[in-house]
Amino acid sequence: MTRIALIHALSHSPGPINEALARDWPDAERMNLLDDSLSADLARTGRLDARMTQRFMALADYAVGTGAHGILFTCSAFGPCIEAVARKHVTIPVLKPNEAMIDEALALAGADGRIGLVATFAPTLQSMPPEFPPGTALKTALADGAMAALNQGDLATHDRLAVEAALRLAAQGCTVIALAQFSLARARDAVALATGLPVLTTVDSAVRRLRQRLV
Repeated sequence: MTRIALIHALSHSPGPINEALARDWPDAERMNLLDDSLSADLARTGRLDARMTQRFMALADYAVGTGAHGILFTCSAFGPCIEAVARKHVTIPVLKPNEAMIDEALALAGADGRIGLVATFAPTLQSMPPEFPPGTALKTALADGAMAALNQGDLATHDRLAVEAALRLAAQGCTVIALAQFSLARARDAVALATGLPVLTTVDSAVRRLRQRLV
C-alpha cells in the first residue's frame, strides 16, 4: 500500500486533504504530522531561516523513517524549507502544497489569462508569487480576517471573506482563481458560484499530482 506523509503547519489543514484523499485516492495510506507552532513562529518572525529549515528536515526524516512513499507539505508559506527537504530526499516525491495548483492554473489561464491568488495567511502572499514563472499575469488578494474566523469556528464568515477577495480579483480581470490555503478548499464552490470562474484548490491539485507520481 502507498503511504503518504502529510505534514501540516496549520491546524485547519489536515481535514481538507484527508477528505480529498479519502474521496479521490482511498487506497492510499495516510499519516499526519502536525506542528502548528511552525505557522505561529513564521507569523511572529517573518523569517524562513536555517532553524526553520532544520525543523522541516526533522519532520521529513521522521516521515521517511516510517516508510512513507511520498511527502506532501500542506502550508504554502514555507517554499524554501520544502525545497531543501526535496533536495535531500530525492528518491521519493516531496511536494510543496501549491506546485501542482500553480501548474494547473497556468494551463487554464493560457497565454492571455490572468491568475487570481487568494490567501488567508498573509506570509503566503510573500512566499508563493515567486513560485510562478517570471512574467506570469498574477494578482493577489488577502482574505483578511478569514483565518481568524475559521479559528473561531465561524465558517460562514470565513467563506464570505474568501468570496469577497475572489470577487476583487475577478474585477481586476482575473480569469482563474487559485485558493492558496488547504483550509480554503471548503470555499471553492462558493467562490466558483460568485465569480463564475474556474477555481483551483491546492488540495485537489496536490492529490492529482501525487497519484500521477506514485500510481
